[in-house]
Amino acid sequence: MTEQINIGNLEIKQVLYDLVAKDITPGLGLDADDVWAKFEAILTDLVPKNKALLLKRDQIQLEIDNWHKAQAGKPHDAAAYEAFLKEIGYLLPEGDDFQIETSNTDAEIALLAGPQLVVPIDNARFSLNAANARWGSLYDALYGTDVIPHDNGAQSTGKVHNPIRGDRVIAYGKAFLDEHLPLVDQSHADVTSYNIVGENLAVAMKDGSSAVLVDPGCFVGYRGDSASPDGVLLAHNGLHLEVQIDREDAIGKDDLAGVKDISMEAAISTIQDCEDSVAAVDAEDKTNVYRNWLGLMRGDLSEEFQKAGATMKRQLNPDREYTAPDGSTLVLHGRSLLLIRNVGHLMTTDAVLFKGEEVPEGILDCMITSLCALYDLRGLGKLRNSRAGSMYIVKPKMHGPEEVKFANELFESEKGLKATKT
Repeated sequence: MTEQINIGNLEIKQVLYDLVAKDITPGLGLDADDVWAKFEAILTDLVPKNKALLLKRDQIQLEIDNWHKAQAGKPHDAAAYEAFLKEIGYLLPEGDDFQIETSNTDAEIALLAGPQLVVPIDNARFSLNAANARWGSLYDALYGTDVIPHDNGAQSTGKVHNPIRGDRVIAYGKAFLDEHLPLVDQSHADVTSYNIVGENLAVAMKDGSSAVLVDPGCFVGYRGDSASPDGVLLAHNGLHLEVQIDREDAIGKDDLAGVKDISMEAAISTIQDCEDSVAAVDAEDKTNVYRNWLGLMRGDLSEEFQKAGATMKRQLNPDREYTAPDGSTLVLHGRSLLLIRNVGHLMTTDAVLFKGEEVPEGILDCMITSLCALYDLRGLGKLRNSRAGSMYIVKPKMHGPEEVKFANELFESEKGLKATKT
């Protein structure tokens, strides 16, 4: 049996207590036992409310079950069913229009429309892969999928490069640039070099002419020497791509402009999931979940694994630095903005007992994941997640406004961990 630590009315599994006491709180200047005492205050206030909400769920479900049993064999009457659902409080009247103002919100949430991943946080390697999916190779993505047809000699042949398929990938990439970041009366397929003159992108063509972007403002930075850059950074609708140049590369040596790849912003945000995609059934599992989130918030999560007989290591990608057109340094986020999905109101966990009963897992998730996020919010980690100073909790499976209000009470609890409020 897993050992436990008793604090007040709490029985905390040793493995979880040790994570908080030895790994989380020391770097934050917090006392672990004081944190648990404040957690007990949250539980004292919110556990009865949580139980009442779940009881209401059960009562509504029982009435719905009984209604369907009574209607067995009868034609469905949609109007009668809707009236019944309103009568029992399952369907509520639509409220008045309202507005919500937010602050300290990162651009990935407030301004940018882009792909979002969901990944089980109990697997460190998967979590790291998802966090690092902010940037990806367009050429690799095209080569490995059926965006490029596998016909007329362009079949994918596993580890052996197929030059016919490769040529199609490059042609697609140049056509992509022509569509979204076009040159005036020219094609990126005919470019022989990209370089920077003053604060502008200058493009040399194979016919000896010069070209410029239709929208010069799409050029936002470069890597390397301005006269012969290693990368040209372009932006479209707030998202970036880097035309990577290396005339010694296996692909770049055969390209007119020496382009070896096009690196693009892809998954701009990722939900690290404590809930649906995770099987965290006991204190050890929950502690592993929290430990991985702590590593992500401190920026030091890493994972070693074996692949093709070699030891590989995953860790978080650094930010990307460029020279802006005006000569200043431009830093772009190297990783997805991370959100954390806490468990909903229903489930309980034996990781902590309160007065002998398992605590609501979502309340425990809120406390521990918020504690871990303090490393990011206070700038104590190796890398930053939120540059706006926020933590993003995804709260699933809430049934109606009362349960949403309850989640707000949890996040804003004045009796709880004031240091974790974001």
